[in-house]
Amino acid sequence: MSDPQPTPSRDPTDTVRASFDDLPLGPALRRGVREMGYHEPTAIQRDTIPHAVEGRDLIGTAQTGTGKTAAFLLPILERLFGRPRGTIYALVLTPTRELAIQAEGFLAKLGRHTRLRGAAVYGGVGMADQERALRGGAEIIVATPGRLLDHLDRGYVDFRSLEILVLDEADRMLDMGFLPDVRRILGRLPRSRQTMLFSATMPPEIVRLSQEFLRDPRIVRVDPTTVAAAGVSHHAVLVAPERKTDVLVDRLRDPTLTSVLVFVRTKHRADRLARQLQQRGVGAAVIHGNRSQHQRIHALEGFRGGRFRVLVATDIAARGVDVEGVSHVVNYDIPHEAETYVHRVGRTARAQRRGDALSLVGREELHDFALIERLLGFPIEKEKGPGGSLETPLSVRPPAPSSAAGHRPGVRAGANVPRRPRRQYRRY
Repeated sequence: MSDPQPTPSRDPTDTVRASFDDLPLGPALRRGVREMGYHEPTAIQRDTIPHAVEGRDLIGTAQTGTGKTAAFLLPILERLFGRPRGTIYALVLTPTRELAIQAEGFLAKLGRHTRLRGAAVYGGVGMADQERALRGGAEIIVATPGRLLDHLDRGYVDFRSLEILVLDEADRMLDMGFLPDVRRILGRLPRSRQTMLFSATMPPEIVRLSQEFLRDPRIVRVDPTTVAAAGVSHHAVLVAPERKTDVLVDRLRDPTLTSVLVFVRTKHRADRLARQLQQRGVGAAVIHGNRSQHQRIHALEGFRGGRFRVLVATDIAARGVDVEGVSHVVNYDIPHEAETYVHRVGRTARAQRRGDALSLVGREELHDFALIERLLGFPIEKEKGPGGSLETPLSVRPPAPSSAAGHRPGVRAGANVPRRPRRQYRRY
């Protein structure tokens, strides 16, 4: 594959194309988009849809909440509009069952005025209904790699007519160990096809995968720091680790925290925090990889419907959380990777709305938090909480000053930041 030239990174507030009417989409799809309440395409949609409708291979990199799902579903629906039913023309591979369900539901809404049908294929449920969909009940399949391989090994799937393949959240599939499964699936698909790859980041393994399976792709990048800064207000409380729950419960007394997504590092900590919140009278649910499909659906539906004010989640499980109107994201545990922070806070301020991000920072997390500030390009406002200190250790350097007022991107993550010292963690 020749080295493609990426399109320039764009500010998501840039309105080169002011509406979906300016994109190469037919009346049926424009009608579906309007009925969903969307009028202006996001940066990733604006810059990818024209190339995808032309049938070009494509790589799109952008953070969560930027509209990547519609960026590949709309071109699929446009290209397949009017095709005979009963044949699988498109496959979307995604890492989690929540993302598969979310994408299939989004597909049904966008394509409601077409005759195209979609089906979600994922583990944790029976295979009979999925088998019927794969045998001719849908033209577009959204699947997790493991369950799709189960069907392929049983001979339930005919991909001979496949024209379009999408790898969604490719970096997360890598993190979850799905790369070997993805390679097995790609080896059983027609080589003559359009392939689109979407990812929040582009680690070397994903670059190698794109070089192997994509042909002269168009690359579209949306600057992650621009996305994070566009609609999110950032705030931090420096607090002793054992007092984090107390601070969170105290903040939840504020009635403006109406729908709160709380991120923790491990499944055990997620379960423990949810129990602590429930014991203190806070309506809380939990979602992580060890929860059953029924438990996940119960938690998500309760959070969407307002029955649970707080949803406690691990990073991997939260990739499938698509909830309108999340008012606040709380980083109960600070992530080790700065880009993960950007991805987390993108769960609020989705679709160019505004939202708030609160981080509870323990002393041992100050190094990770300094990397986050450097990636964002501006210092985050901090206050002293119980057991915390505003005195920054000498080993942690603050981010370099921004070259202009406001939340301006452009500071390279990790530049001039000391290596994080070795340290011991408690096992949770």
